[in-house]
This record gives sequence, structure tokens and C-alpha cells, in this order.
Amino acid sequence: MPVQRVVLNSRPGNNGVPVPAHFRLEETTLAPDLEDGEVLVRTLCLSVDPYMRCRMNEDTGVGYVTPWQLSECVDGGGVGVVESSRCSACSEGDVVTSFNWPWQTKAVMKGSALQKVDPQVVDGHLSYFLGAVGITGLTALLGVREKGNVTKGANQTMVVSGAAGACGSVAGQIGRLDGCVRAVGICGSEEKCRALVDDCGFSAAINYRKEDIPVKLQELCPDGIDVYFDNVGGGISDTVIAQMNNNSHVILCGQISQYNKDVPYPPPLSEEIQETLRRNNITRERFTVLNYMNKADAALCELSQLVKSGHINVLETVVEGIEKMGDAFCSMMKGGNIGKQIIKISE
Repeated sequence: MPVQRVVLNSRPGNNGVPVPAHFRLEETTLAPDLEDGEVLVRTLCLSVDPYMRCRMNEDTGVGYVTPWQLSECVDGGGVGVVESSRCSACSEGDVVTSFNWPWQTKAVMKGSALQKVDPQVVDGHLSYFLGAVGITGLTALLGVREKGNVTKGANQTMVVSGAAGACGSVAGQIGRLDGCVRAVGICGSEEKCRALVDDCGFSAAINYRKEDIPVKLQELCPDGIDVYFDNVGGGISDTVIAQMNNNSHVILCGQISQYNKDVPYPPPLSEEIQETLRRNNITRERFTVLNYMNKADAALCELSQLVKSGHINVLETVVEGIEKMGDAFCSMMKGGNIGKQIIKISE
């Protein structure tokens, strides 16, 4: 059976910027017969995410993420439909998802590696299983709940960097729902600012490419900053931390501004910022959603209800065709997406 797949063609190097040529589209074939426990799946949609940048290096720098291998098929979050099965847990027609879905139009996978999902949970928007009602939504909700210390009635202000991305756009909405009186997003275009305010209910948004961030933060956060959901690191985060209140909290979710640099994760802070954290008793704790998977089922159920009820609005950027995987990944790394970057592979 002929299929198309995307392999890692070359590595950008620890300090390199990814380009589409680091990926290669190939034709390959699948064995005609399944073995016991295997299923044939047709890929419906795939996800590209910032953490994948470290998978392009020979050493990812973290123990829970493995590097992609040269000339081997790339993998990540995916959703598909079972076309044939020799696994008792999967039947033909089942919709399934996995964190380790190969970037192929069709694939033979172990049924035990797949999670069956119900399309009704997302009103048929199957890509949501890769975003707001998947690992991305879990990261936003559990990050806010576990590290943010949001308290209703406490007049708290939340700032989110990378706010128009898949995780940040949900995190700000969770912050407002959980009790923050303000949620201010930092993003990279006027279009993104409009989406955050008009579609996601953020109080305000700052375009870091055009606006003076320290001045705008003082204007938009008159009572200081109590919760910071950090997706980007670097200078933007230093600026936010400098305006945080005593006993406030940084949710260290991602550092996309640093992913093309050969620095440890999380990257070291300047002595000045470390002193600010100490002096103002600001907690800055790394959040890794995989440490909280015992809470995943209940959280996904809540996210589903919030999305279906309209309390969370989902932003997506969708492109079509497996040949666009490399382009979509590189665009996402440069902030070309609004919300979750999805690649639609088949109907």
C-alpha cells in the first residue's frame, strides 16, 4: 500500500533556525497484512508544537522527550480513523489519537498505543483533540490551576506571553473563568491582538513588535501583575517579572524565544531578575503537564464542556496537505499561527 510520509532530512544544529528543507517528503509502502495487536489508521490531522524544536537536535536536553532520527519518519500529536484492525480494543471506524503519531498519510500502529476518542465530545471538531481538548488544553488548565494560585475575589491580574498561541489563548481564558479580573496577552501582531480581545475575552493585548511593553503593562495592569503564564522567556519575560507584585506567581510553561539557542532548559535568568524574584517572593516554578496526567480525564471533561458551552473559544490555523508539514512547523516557530497550528491530511 503506497503512502506518503515526512522524515527528518537534516538537523538545524543547536543554535540553528529550522527551515522547511530540514524535512523531506517521501513515498513508502505499508505491509499488506496486519499482525496481532496492530491497526491500520488513516491520518486525519496532525499537530506541530514548539517543543518539537528540541527533537530536531541529537540531544533534546530533557529526559522525557526523544530526538527525531535522521531519515526516519517524524512523529507528534495526531488524530485518525481506524481502517482495519487486529486489535480487540479498536474497531473499524473508530476515531483514535496519539502523542506519537507518525507524519504519514496512513500508518500501521499498535492498538495499545492509541486512545479512542468520541467525536461528540468536540462536536465533530476532531482537531480539538490536539489542542483545546487535548494536551494543549491540559497544559493551559492544569498550569493555571497547579501553579497560578488564582483566587476568586482577589482582584488578580494575569499576563500571558505567547498569548495568541494554542496554549496561551486557552490559558488566558481559564484565568478569567477562574477569577482573574484582568487577563492581558502579549503577542506579535494587530490581528492576534484583535483575536485575543474579541474572540477570547482578554481584557487587552500588547503587540510586542510595535508597542512599548513596560509602558503598556503599567497602563493595562494598574494594580500590578499577580500571575504570569510564561510561554516565551527572554526579554519579554524579564519585563513582565519586573512589574510583578509581592507573593505573585510565574507559571513556567515554555520558552519559545530560546529554543533555537544552545542553552539549558529552562534558560538561566540574569542576576537582576533572580534578585527581583527573591526580593518580591515571586514563585517561578516549571510546569510539565506529564507530571499531572492523573488529573487528565477530569480536566479533559471540563475542557470539553467549556468549549461546547462557548466559555472557551478555540483559535486554530489550518493548512491542508502532508507536504505542508515542514512549512507549517517553521511558520509556527516564527509565530505565523493564531491558535493551534493544524495540518489537515484527509477528510
